[in-house]
Amino acid sequence: MQYFINSEGAVVLSLVIKSIQENKDYLGAVDGEIGDGDHGVNMNKGFSMAGERIEAQHGYSDACKIIAEALMDDIGGSMGPLYGSFFKTLWRQSRNLERIDAVEYLGMLKAATASVKEIGGAKVGDKTLVDTLEPACAAFEAEVISSSDFDSALAASIKAAGIGRDSTKEMIAQVGRSARLGERSRGVLDAGAASSFIIMESMHTAIRAILHG
Repeated sequence: MQYFINSEGAVVLSLVIKSIQENKDYLGAVDGEIGDGDHGVNMNKGFSMAGERIEAQHGYSDACKIIAEALMDDIGGSMGPLYGSFFKTLWRQSRNLERIDAVEYLGMLKAATASVKEIGGAKVGDKTLVDTLEPACAAFEAEVISSSDFDSALAASIKAAGIGRDSTKEMIAQVGRSARLGERSRGVLDAGAASSFIIMESMHTAIRAILHG
């Protein structure tokens, strides 16, 4: 059975932070199409502050909690509470686990996605980060059920997350400030869908690199 060790998992979140930092300008440009263009700046601020607080002795759960606190306390806009809840739920679900296998990670991912949906009130098709997270979670679950292989489930999740992100381009925003644009919101990616793909891709790529078994 494949698994990763919680105490060795801070490297996973370090890659997430690095990926957000590297994509700051891209996220700002995407957000600028139908928003105020500050998504990249705010995400970079929150994740960078978390990165400064993550130390060598921290594990995966510790790093998730640190990111959650930084996002909830220090990032502006609606994404702080949404992503803060996502990472706080990952922490809560994993903090007592020494090893995290595919089934346990599935429970973590489903709970974290549900927390985002509960706070934001969005569903698939509303042109939000849920359009990335929900398909990613569903693909992971389907692969775990069919093969029980952690690595292939992570790969399937990344692929589904990308498809979900791209699907937002032709959607009309239904929630948030961009919803008031109506038809004018069609034709561009949702910034939250774009940033959540970066998070999922980097997190799952990093987990794949440290799997045991």
